[in-house]
Formats: sequence, structure tokens, C-alpha cells
Amino acid sequence: MLSKILSVTGRPGLFKLISTGKNLNIVESLADGKRIPVYAQEKVVALSDVSIYTNDGDTPLRDVLRSIKEKENGGKVTMGTKASGNELFNYLKEVLPDYSKESVYASDVKKLISWYNILMENRIDLDEVETKEENPSEAPAPASESEEQ
Repeated sequence: MLSKILSVTGRPGLFKLISTGKNLNIVESLADGKRIPVYAQEKVVALSDVSIYTNDGDTPLRDVLRSIKEKENGGKVTMGTKASGNELFNYLKEVLPDYSKESVYASDVKKLISWYNILMENRIDLDEVETKEENPSEAPAPASESEEQ
């Protein structure tokens, strides 16, 4: 399911891929359900392509989200939006002890927590097995790039 959940640079929140065309995608905001076009020149990243830097390489976002879900017993993270950098990093250390202190920033942790809360609000299944579909119209746009946190 995370392959159909997108982050669009310059737009807040997360989006669900609805359809793909030649030069644009139609996405639906998980926040308000509004559908908008996202053009090929915009940077679009599927959450399945995101990873977080660790001391031993990268950890896929899916694994980090599962760790958060386990820690929170399936509930939302209650940390406020005004949490300090130390609070954010202490939280991340609980769910991903070997994160790279040089490469992960407080803004990345805020985004991670925000994304997790959005996914939980929308009951997105983090454990759903992703399969490669033969229908290319179901894949994210070719303009997608991998974004690492």
C-alpha cells in the first residue's frame, strides 16, 4: 500500500495515487479527500521508496513505521508539534536505535511522525504485502525519485 501513498514536494500531507497519465498523476489528499493533478515536473516520492539513514546503511520507512506502530500499540504519536530536537531524537532512538546522528535532522523526525499519524488516521495497513502489478498505469509516475530522510 505504501507504493500508492505519495509525498509531493511543496504540498503538505500525503496523497493516494488515483490514476496515472502521460504527463500527470491524479492524487487524492489523505487529509481532506480532494483530488488534484500532479504534473511530471513535480517531485513525487512513494513512501515505499523512502528510507532513513542508519549507521549500517538505510532502513526502509516501512520498517520504521512498523516500529512506531508497535511502540504506540497502533495509536497515534502524541508528541506535540512544538517538541524540541532532543525529544524528537530520543523518540527516534526508541524506534530506530542505530539512526545516523549526522544524516537525520529534527525536521526529518517531525515529518516521520506526521506521516505516521496521517497513515494511522486513514487506517493505512503498514503490513500489507506489496506486489508488482503488471498494469503500468497503476505505478507512480516515471518522474518519481527516491528521497531519503
